[in-house]
Amino acid sequence: MRLPRATTAILGFSLIWVFLVLFVLFPLTRIFYDAFTNEAGQFTLANFGTFFTDAFYLRSLWKSLALGVAAVVTTSVIGISVAFLIIRYDFPYRNTFSYLTMLPMILPPLVGVLGFVFILGRAGTLNVLLMDWFGLEHPVNFMYGVQGVLLVETVHLFPLMTLSILDSLSKIDPSLEEAAQGMGAKGWHRFWTITLPLTTPGYVSGALLVFIWTFADFITPLVLGVQDLLAPQAYLNIMQFVDRTIFRMGIVISALLVLLAIVFVLAARQYVAIKDYSSLTYSKVERKRLGPVKRWLAVVYLALLFLVCVIPQAGVLLAAVGRGWALTPFPVEYTMEFFKTVSIDTPKFIVNSFLYSGLAVVLCLTIGVPMAWIMARTRAPGRRAMDALTTLILAIPGTAVGIAYIRAFNFPLPLIDVPLTGMWIILPLVLAVRRLPYTVRGSFSSLLIVHPSMEEAAANVGATKLRTFRDITVPLVWKGIVVGGLFSFIMSIQEASATIFLTLGGWEMIPFGIFTFYIAGSQSQAAALGVILIALCAVSLYIVNRIAGTRVGGLFG
Repeated sequence: MRLPRATTAILGFSLIWVFLVLFVLFPLTRIFYDAFTNEAGQFTLANFGTFFTDAFYLRSLWKSLALGVAAVVTTSVIGISVAFLIIRYDFPYRNTFSYLTMLPMILPPLVGVLGFVFILGRAGTLNVLLMDWFGLEHPVNFMYGVQGVLLVETVHLFPLMTLSILDSLSKIDPSLEEAAQGMGAKGWHRFWTITLPLTTPGYVSGALLVFIWTFADFITPLVLGVQDLLAPQAYLNIMQFVDRTIFRMGIVISALLVLLAIVFVLAARQYVAIKDYSSLTYSKVERKRLGPVKRWLAVVYLALLFLVCVIPQAGVLLAAVGRGWALTPFPVEYTMEFFKTVSIDTPKFIVNSFLYSGLAVVLCLTIGVPMAWIMARTRAPGRRAMDALTTLILAIPGTAVGIAYIRAFNFPLPLIDVPLTGMWIILPLVLAVRRLPYTVRGSFSSLLIVHPSMEEAAANVGATKLRTFRDITVPLVWKGIVVGGLFSFIMSIQEASATIFLTLGGWEMIPFGIFTFYIAGSQSQAAALGVILIALCAVSLYIVNRIAGTRVGGLFG
């Protein structure tokens, strides 16, 4: 017996909300419950009182905030300058440099920090060369400390800033800047008073992503020996199994990370909402030709930035194929043995990464595409809440998500008497939740381009909504769906912050393998896995650009 159309729609809508409530709202609710209760389950503010009266935790809070702000500043300087040069000016090798913003995207954060250590660490290539050439007695500390964390975060995250403001820059009506120039505003004054304010929505979005990512990253600081930050403290407090008080403080820190992320998102949205940035016309911005000196200054600047972006990838590759790399600028011998070790002798890292990330993408498509359709095509109650929840998921730190899942699902399930945290399926679930916004946004953007009249025409000749969606909508928006799914795959296969809390023996993915190999001193094996992960991300990103119908450089006009 076939269910009525209305019943089917209500059932599908309800199942989506069941998923969101079970795997998004319930874990977050549980982490707040634990943060505001004592061991007896009684409501208390004592946990937060302990946090805000502890000098070490307060220093970690302010240091984390300062690091996040510093990352926004550095990525803003680089990201805006790169976007402005590529959008507005013609100069030699412009098309080649337009790929610059994509290069760090194929470099997972964990792999990037290891690559920098291999080249810029105390025993890295640069320090060995400096000691050989200039006779330095002690290595220069480029990496170990907050300055190293800021360097890694800047190189990894400046593309987020660039890509966030590119669209805004490309659509600014030239007449506004021409009018300002006619009134005497030139150069930097015109840029600061006219151009940059008009990119506010894109800039605020990029700045928010950079700040939250830096604020919540715990692996980069731990590798570089920085522990007095909030995210590393949350990880260290949770992973120790001795002191219940310290464990509880890890939960409190996780709740604070979520609260601060929510506050930042709401503040950013409110700031953007108080002004109107729309334009009545979108004129094509013609690129200007730089003078001889400025032209080559631009080339030198972008070439140096390109070199810095290549450093971690070169470091990981050399460590993966090199042997005997100790107090020498480069390895003394080259071998493929380490790739054999991690791909043939212990293939679980690669197999698990494909399996869990693939299942996560299936879940993202199953849940995310209908969500996007509901948000774009219906007036269903709760669709705005879906939109807000999608934005919130993107902002919630992975550290907090992993800890929330530990607390929420560490109880025996009915019938099978096994907790969800004791089943490998929890990893695809947490990956799907973390990367759902990419699929939703990719599908939603494509649906906005397709005029509803096409679907209405199919409905008028008797097609059901399901058949209309299958035969009309999907063929028109499949590129956006696939691109969103591939981005979900790229980000899932790189994920470490949430999954590292939930991984048990035999479930290890590539990022977990990299981390454990490095901590155990097996740096070449860690690097070999890193190269494999870079290759997977590069292939996925290439497919994204091919499906999107443009080269990477074509994104910049």
